[in-house]
Amino acid sequence: MDYEVVIGLEVHAELATRSKIYCSCTTEFGGEPNTHCCPICTGMPGVLPVLNKKVVEYAVKAGLATNCNIASFSKQDRKNYFYPDLPKAFQTSQYDLPLCFGGAIEIDVNGVKKSIGLTRIHIEEDAGKLIHDAWADGTLVDYNRCGVPLIEIVSEPDLRSADEVKAYFEKLKSILEYIEVSDCKMQEGSLRADVNLSVRKRGQREFGTRTEMKNLNSIKAIVRAVEAETKRQIEELEYGGTIIQETRRWDDNKGESYAMRSKEEAHDYRYFPEPDLLPIVVGEEWLSQIKAEIPELPDQRKSRYVEKFELPEYDAAVLTSSKIIADYFEAAAAVNSNVKAISNWIMGDLMRAINEKEIEFSNIPVAPEDLAGLIGLIDKGTITGKAAKKVFDIMFETGKKPMDVVKEEGLEAVNDEAAILLAVKEAISNNPKSVEDYKAGKKQAIGFLVGQIMKATKGKAQPQTVNELLVKELEK
Repeated sequence: MDYEVVIGLEVHAELATRSKIYCSCTTEFGGEPNTHCCPICTGMPGVLPVLNKKVVEYAVKAGLATNCNIASFSKQDRKNYFYPDLPKAFQTSQYDLPLCFGGAIEIDVNGVKKSIGLTRIHIEEDAGKLIHDAWADGTLVDYNRCGVPLIEIVSEPDLRSADEVKAYFEKLKSILEYIEVSDCKMQEGSLRADVNLSVRKRGQREFGTRTEMKNLNSIKAIVRAVEAETKRQIEELEYGGTIIQETRRWDDNKGESYAMRSKEEAHDYRYFPEPDLLPIVVGEEWLSQIKAEIPELPDQRKSRYVEKFELPEYDAAVLTSSKIIADYFEAAAAVNSNVKAISNWIMGDLMRAINEKEIEFSNIPVAPEDLAGLIGLIDKGTITGKAAKKVFDIMFETGKKPMDVVKEEGLEAVNDEAAILLAVKEAISNNPKSVEDYKAGKKQAIGFLVGQIMKATKGKAQPQTVNELLVKELEK
């Protein structure tokens, strides 16, 4: 508690363009190694790059969605270093004149709102992928990813906890998905983060010595890395040690990081303007056109859900945290006006099934209109809430329509009062002790009797009718 952690994030997002940043090669994920590359993206002598205009458009869109200023004039620079997965031995990036600068994102952690500043968003090219072959005792390289366009989103050191980092990263991911500039598939490397972290004594104004952990590609890994590095640095200082400014690699399996190299500074990269590319000029007309294409963003959609659908703030926040979830909710709400029930089912049974099956939301077999239809069957009294759970599980397994499952499984609700009354009288007759307890003032005894009736009717009796008839019989 004597220490404060200071964190800044550098987030790399692959842009969803069809071709690479400086050539016409495909950006499609996968493919046989070294089949999505050409002389330009492999850095062959004598070739010239041509900037993909869509890359600039997507970067500007990301800047506008995160409240950045957009530079009317910017340029690209050569960042010189040698990595075997970057065959040019330099990366084309942006240094002193980034495309976007001075933005901010608002986060909410346990009801406390906070603005996180953005230093800049700039464009650059991705590197290839190294494949370490333990059997051959060597390393292979796949250049398919070389030249895939990236935006690097650099935050101010405004984050103070793992919870804030998680909220910030999730909010940023959500915004990028809403404006459709990146698919944000972390499992494919489309979105990854570098964590810059230092600790200092509370009340101290100067920052501590920072470390950087590279290429974290899951939210869980980012949170664990922040917590572990915070603990490591505090322990090092408490035992009289010093923090070395270095780049560290996070091992998520072991839950620890280890040093890779001393941390580079800007002068180590020997930046200079890229001589083969013209400056980037974003005119007012083009900027206005891009602004007009910015869709409703997560915060705006959340406010609309609270105002239009009268959903609680919590529900609205969960539903709008992902564009695909929000679209699913609205498609279901267009069929069934019981929006609170739709929200409950999405946040409850639907999310449970997705987690159990370990599938992406985009791959769920239950269409939004079918979920709305299932809720409609409950509302009409066609099935009970208990039966609906079983119907949903079968729908999720098979993709069948709700009414088809109800008929196949014989799950229609029993609405015949005579049949329910018979079960009520039987439960009263078979459980005299519970009846005595109820008459003695132990009202909870009615729950046992209701359970016996539902068991006798195989869960098909309408609970409201059961309760009404049971109380009526007990009061006689």
